[in-house]
Order: sequence, then C-alpha cells, then structure tokens
Amino acid sequence: MRYWLMKSEPDVFSWDDLVAVGDKGEEWDGIRNYQARNFMREMEIGDKVFFYHSNIGLEVVGIAEVSATIHPDSTTEDPRWECVDIRAVKPLPRSVTLKEVKATPELANMSLVTSMRLSVQPVTPEEWEIVCKMGGL
Repeated sequence: MRYWLMKSEPDVFSWDDLVAVGDKGEEWDGIRNYQARNFMREMEIGDKVFFYHSNIGLEVVGIAEVSATIHPDSTTEDPRWECVDIRAVKPLPRSVTLKEVKATPELANMSLVTSMRLSVQPVTPEEWEIVCKMGGL
C-alpha cells in the first residue's frame, strides 16, 4: 500500500461532498498536469489518500482511499488525461493545517511543502504517520 495527498478546493468539491457520495466513490477528474496524472497511474485500489482543502482552509481534513484504478477522465475526450476514483474513509478528528506541516521539522521534505502547487502528491509512510498523529489518529 502506498500513501498520497490529493488537493481540492472546498468551494468546488469538499470533504463533505466526498462523504456524501458514499462508498461508490468519486472520479478524481480534471487533472491536467502530467506529473499528477503519472502519480495517479501508480495508484492501486486501497492506497490511502490525505484529502486536502486547498485555497480555502489549507488543511488535511480526512482520509480517503483509491476505489478504482486509472481510467479515462470522463470530463475530456483527450486520451492523455486519466484519473482514479476515491472514496471517503474517515475525517481527521482535528484538521492539520499547512502552517503546522511547515512548522514540523520532520515534514520539511514532504511534497506538500516542496511541491505546493502539485494537486496529487506521494506521501512517505513516515510522513503519513506524523500527519495522522497530528490529526488525532
């Protein structure tokens, strides 16, 4: 199993929206960055995902999981763009802000800090454990 972080603007698609979709999950569509798409190509069913509210909130708010592997993005006819599906697993008891992540020396090399604009990012097992503890898990 691998770990990831996926960003969404909460005024467009929030953690609550993902929860409302239920077990069927949601297509993570609209990604138009090759590196982010390539990360999704590496994902497997059951991989864990930090759900991150970008622009508004700037915080990790929940844990999701990959529920369908890479497939064509339904929002475009361009075959270059693919996506995965994710479903909500559980909210973090306490959101973990970007400010807190940046203030944690053990997370200095986390992609969230070093590649802030990338909407799909890998997370190391060590980073996953630290952020989960920060979030009350």
